[in-house]
Amino acid sequence: MKTSYLIVCIFFLGLLPVTTLFISCNNSDKSSNDKTAKEDSLKLKIERGRYLAYHVSGCIDCHSQRDYRKFSGLIVNGSEGKGGEVFNEIYSIPGVVFARNITPDTVNGIGKWTDEEIVRAITRGISRNGDTLFPIMPYPHYNQMSKDDIYSIIAFLRTLKPNNNKVTERKLFVPLTAVYPSLPSSMLEYNVKPDVSDIVKYGAYMVNSAACMDCHTPMEKGKYQMDKLFSGGFVFNLGTFLVTTANITPDTATGIGKWTEEMFLDKFKHYRDPSLYVSDPGKMNSIMPWSLFAKMDDFDIKAIYRYLRTVPAVNHHVDKYPPAK
Repeated sequence: MKTSYLIVCIFFLGLLPVTTLFISCNNSDKSSNDKTAKEDSLKLKIERGRYLAYHVSGCIDCHSQRDYRKFSGLIVNGSEGKGGEVFNEIYSIPGVVFARNITPDTVNGIGKWTDEEIVRAITRGISRNGDTLFPIMPYPHYNQMSKDDIYSIIAFLRTLKPNNNKVTERKLFVPLTAVYPSLPSSMLEYNVKPDVSDIVKYGAYMVNSAACMDCHTPMEKGKYQMDKLFSGGFVFNLGTFLVTTANITPDTATGIGKWTEEMFLDKFKHYRDPSLYVSDPGKMNSIMPWSLFAKMDDFDIKAIYRYLRTVPAVNHHVDKYPPAK
């Protein structure tokens, strides 16, 4: 009996190293799989953020240096996120503000900012030091974006090459309390990105994320004319001439009411040709950053078209190149 007991004990003791090795291997595999899953998830988040920052929400458009000697103000290579773009009376601003440095530089950029501090700036217009941002930064729109999309943008911004460009401080002639807008969403967690199956609602989400309203709605005394929403007429001074934004309401006489979905998509696809940006177009230039927006996903462009078909048609003729005053 004792002999049998001893044999059983020896047998199980012999199995112990094998069992331990098996458990160890399983834990190691699980840890490796978890790490791979997290890395894949982060890659997807960064790619989503890159897409939004470049081709939808205009982060790279406004916070980089643009060369207006090239069609649509081509982004200067190496300037991505460095800031310094000037916004003044041309944009109906009472003074002048400069796009901030949003690279991960720890001195002049956002390298020391926490994710939550960046979220507050993007969605509520409050800087790390408590300053209120002028609403040329379209935080009232970003305030309605989903939490996942906002954090994806932040994940991407952290991958930009740090640039130590020091941006000039703004000079405003009115207190920011006088122009601080009401914010639609009180908490980012409440925001929902519509499912793509509801293409109109999804299109509305994309239009808001791209802040299309801000450029395609005329202003009067520094305020948007909401009865002319998306009807164009915002005038930009490009130095040697003026250019006016287009009416993108479904009005058949002055807007895009006669455009088919394919025509709307083709407008964007046309500007995917890199050869269009190699020369000075003169008066045929555009403030619209076509080199960036043209690479928006085809489905997203179609969704935007579907939504724009639902907004009120506004008969508002736009003179694309009005005479200088």
